[in-house]
Amino acid sequence: MRMIRNLHRTLRTTSLAAIYTCGVLASTAMAQSITTSDEILPQSEQAQPTSAEQQVDATPRADWTSDNYGPVGEKPKADIESMMPFGSNLFEGGFRSTMSEGMNSTYRIKPGDQVTVQIWGAVELDRVMPVDAQGNIFIPSIGPLAVQGITPGELDARVRQAIQNVYPDNVEVYTNLQGVQPVGIFVTGYVESPGRYSGTPSDSALYFLDQAGGVDNDLGSYRNIRVIRGGSEVGRIDLYDFLLTGQLPQFQFRDGDTIVVEERGPAIAVTGDVNREYRYELLGNQLSGAEVTQLARLKSGVSHVLLRGDRPTGPVATYMPLSEFSSVNVQSGDEVLYSADQRAESIVVTLEGSYFGPSRYALPRDARLGEFLDAISVPADMTAVESVSIKRESVAAQQAEALKESLRRLETTYLGASSQTNEEAEIRVREAELIQRFVERARNLEPSGRLVVAHQDGISDIRLQDGDVITLPEITDSILISGEVVVPQATVYQQGQDVWDYINSAGGLTQRGDDDNILVVRQNGAVRNVEDITLRPGDEILVMPEVPTKNLQLATSITQILYQIAVATKVALDI
Repeated sequence: MRMIRNLHRTLRTTSLAAIYTCGVLASTAMAQSITTSDEILPQSEQAQPTSAEQQVDATPRADWTSDNYGPVGEKPKADIESMMPFGSNLFEGGFRSTMSEGMNSTYRIKPGDQVTVQIWGAVELDRVMPVDAQGNIFIPSIGPLAVQGITPGELDARVRQAIQNVYPDNVEVYTNLQGVQPVGIFVTGYVESPGRYSGTPSDSALYFLDQAGGVDNDLGSYRNIRVIRGGSEVGRIDLYDFLLTGQLPQFQFRDGDTIVVEERGPAIAVTGDVNREYRYELLGNQLSGAEVTQLARLKSGVSHVLLRGDRPTGPVATYMPLSEFSSVNVQSGDEVLYSADQRAESIVVTLEGSYFGPSRYALPRDARLGEFLDAISVPADMTAVESVSIKRESVAAQQAEALKESLRRLETTYLGASSQTNEEAEIRVREAELIQRFVERARNLEPSGRLVVAHQDGISDIRLQDGDVITLPEITDSILISGEVVVPQATVYQQGQDVWDYINSAGGLTQRGDDDNILVVRQNGAVRNVEDITLRPGDEILVMPEVPTKNLQLATSITQILYQIAVATKVALDI
């Protein structure tokens, strides 16, 4: 890579010595322009410090190097009331469509249930028996048998034992809990549609809550839901347990039970680099930082936390490392902003074109193009080392923003202009149509972000950035003719031929071709006017379109944007 090394070495013109010299000169100039007070006034006329000035404490009032201070960005404090609560999408899962069959292992038999009893052998019986109001089933020749309160798993053993007490030999027994009585449950409190809803005793609380429209996201609590029976509380539900671990208390509901969703309790806001940016409800008055972190599910790379809130002593805002935040108590009304605030010490760049070795490299954050190229092996007879270029994301973003602003100015300037006569109005309408079509097409173009680093005598030794794509083009013998030519094509470079020779070989200009605006795009990404350049292999001849308007100012504006597009995309956009 010695050829590249020689090229970029010639451009290392800015030295630390030069910077140091400038700094010394600036300091000297400043020193010469400042004089002390005793050089201006006699000692007797100089102002003496007052007692108040003598008592001023000049020591720093805060340790600015502490992790509690630092940049926190421009994001304003989150409005807790406007944030969606954690769990707000819970009742989009369709719980109301999954009614239980009432046959789970913890179900307790109650009056009204249906029990199938089948007996064969010495005695024959096949009958469905209801559980009566006393909690019994009646078996012929056996009598009443109490089954209320036992589980389906215990039912078979109890019936078998009762029959075998009377018929001890040659009798087989089979039992099955066939059906359960429906129940009506009241759902009230902070839900969307309070009311009485039907189900089975083994249906989950989510089934009944979903029928009531779910928890009111503005006022309802996801953490404090009570089950009331006969005026007494028989259980509580914290839906955070279900959301985080899938655990949900199982109740055997009875007809007339009430599910009450209490008012939302104290809450905090969690924002920033997290996967769950929500309002989180507290069970008490505070949570530990570790608990908040577990709830929020951090994105990769989070390193710091900004804690903002109000305390009896006044507002607080503390910026701390993530490890320190774990032991901090977060209180009601606080905002916790997680931030990936550590810069990576390495970058990744990509090579494309003509080279030996891998295509991706991890480099130090302060790596420069020159030292990187020194480490790359290339086929010397195949690589156009003088045409190195870089595609950079930040440059592409700047080009896109500049193009967007140019198009906005074009629309603002010409689409709102007034007309004095009918003829002028017709012209304005045609121009407006032209502008709108042009703007619509131009907005769909994506800039390449090509950064020109190769010049006549060398390569600029710039600092590389993460995501850079470094292009080492192969030596080529072709010339590409594109834009407003009859037959866009690539042709072999011929020594001594000029631009018009190549354009004529492509069929000449189209009717829209502008012979005054022809560009040459170099392999290194540089775009030059054809009048200022000598063609060489690898160049692209780009014929620009002529703007179809007699409005000189409009034509000039559009032509400027066309040049801007050509530089950013290597495209001669048709008007």
